Amino acid sequence: MGKLDYHNLWRGFIMGTTEVVPGVSSGTIAVVLGIYEQLIASINGLSTRKWKQSILFLAPLVIGIFIAVFSIANLIDFLFEHYTAQLFYLFLGLILGVLPFLVKRVRMKQTFSSKHYVILALSFAIIIAFGLWQGVHSEEAESLLPSITTGDYVAIFFAGWVASSAMLLPGISGSFILLITGYYRTIIDALSNLHFPVLITLIAGIGVGVLITSKIVHFFLQRFPVGTYAVVIGMVAGSGIIIFPGIPLDFAAAFTSIVAFFVGVIIALLLGRVEHK
Repeated sequence: MGKLDYHNLWRGFIMGTTEVVPGVSSGTIAVVLGIYEQLIASINGLSTRKWKQSILFLAPLVIGIFIAVFSIANLIDFLFEHYTAQLFYLFLGLILGVLPFLVKRVRMKQTFSSKHYVILALSFAIIIAFGLWQGVHSEEAESLLPSITTGDYVAIFFAGWVASSAMLLPGISGSFILLITGYYRTIIDALSNLHFPVLITLIAGIGVGVLITSKIVHFFLQRFPVGTYAVVIGMVAGSGIIIFPGIPLDFAAAFTSIVAFFVGVIIALLLGRVEHK
């Protein structure tokens, strides 16, 4: 039957950490960690005869994600507010550091034809357009917890549904979706204060969305692996453009941001060597 993959505890912790931050996709981090295909296959396998194997892979991953989300929501929100540039430079380094492994994994020079480069360019452009649109429409709303309504619960369920689909796609952050819909602050507030009605509603929406999206992604990975990786590479590269916070004008901030960037690159390269063997 197999056994639990306890390495997924820390992998899940990293994914959960990044998903709290608008701009970084946990799907991208799954790519960095070398488990993206297995993640999609395992989620898809929950509705097959191999559901026990899927649970053995997913259970520690989900536990790690939950530990991260609930334990560091306040810290990430603090860093996002006060050290935005350094935080995003770190994730920029992670994202750019994984691209060589993606190119190598799909054997880009040997397998890519002109149509695959077109697909890559289109997915890159779509992510950039999404980022520009988000930048215009994502003003952060105040938390709705003090006066939340039934309509808000319904909206949070569907926001979780859409956000979960984004989580599985490298380059699109689920937190970005919550930010766009105006529920990001509400969810962070709910995590910080353990407001279970809101959290259960969100988790229900996420669960439904993950099950549906995983089947779609799994289908394309099985039928069109090279084309799917062309989309993934374009999304990952585009996500680096989206989260680039600009060059800090303050010397200390610029220096620490550069350090954070190289730390991210080094982490990605080290993880890649271990995980992509």
